[in-house]
Amino acid sequence: MSAILALESISKSFGAVVIAEDLDLRLAEGEALGMLGPNGAGKTTLFGIITGMLAPNSGRVLFEGRDITRLSAAERCRLGVARSFQIPQPFGGMSVFENLVVAGAFAKGRRERDVYDLCAQILEDCELGDKANVKANTLTLLDCKRLELARALATRPKLLLLDEVAGGLSEMECETLVALIRRIRATGVRDLDRAHRAHALGDRRPHRRAGGWSIHRRRSARGGDQPSQGHGNLHGHPGRRIAIRRPQA
Repeated sequence: MSAILALESISKSFGAVVIAEDLDLRLAEGEALGMLGPNGAGKTTLFGIITGMLAPNSGRVLFEGRDITRLSAAERCRLGVARSFQIPQPFGGMSVFENLVVAGAFAKGRRERDVYDLCAQILEDCELGDKANVKANTLTLLDCKRLELARALATRPKLLLLDEVAGGLSEMECETLVALIRRIRATGVRDLDRAHRAHALGDRRPHRRAGGWSIHRRRSARGGDQPSQGHGNLHGHPGRRIAIRRPQA
């Protein structure tokens, strides 16, 4: 199975602190990967290296077989690499819908009006349809997490990196968000998740230990390999309509 993402001999350090050393990692088409490790293990740093927010000291990042190590974060986003952030930082003074329009339009260099329908559908898919016109700075934590996910989806990613997407949520809220992410995965978006609910989403789980990273494949109750399976689809609200006050052209 071909790899949509590959890290080759990645090394990264901050002064005397070594985050990664000769790290090799592959994400196959159709695979979900959960990254586990204690605080400070370097999980978010690896996300930064993959998305172009941080440069490795050495090594290569390949996306769909192409070397993207020297590409900017914006260029990688246009290719289909998107991420969420551990602490959501929406445009608080904008509506939920406007937040998606910014992501959808500027990520791909499209006109705002051309992404209205896409953004409306994503709002519905992420269970934010009834909050389309609500200011983002008034949302609950769960809805902020949904918006963070929705904004990433508005860029039309092929690879989606989720940084502690369930952090701070209750058990019930976590289950709600995990179910949503599984539906998204069923549409074909590949994902990496770090910490928290990685055990519920990943087919494999790299774990940071003293001396390096180790890989653990998810096992079923019968002892065999157990890949995560997504069920359903994102178009799960037939008959509902969203009334959106769209920005003036």
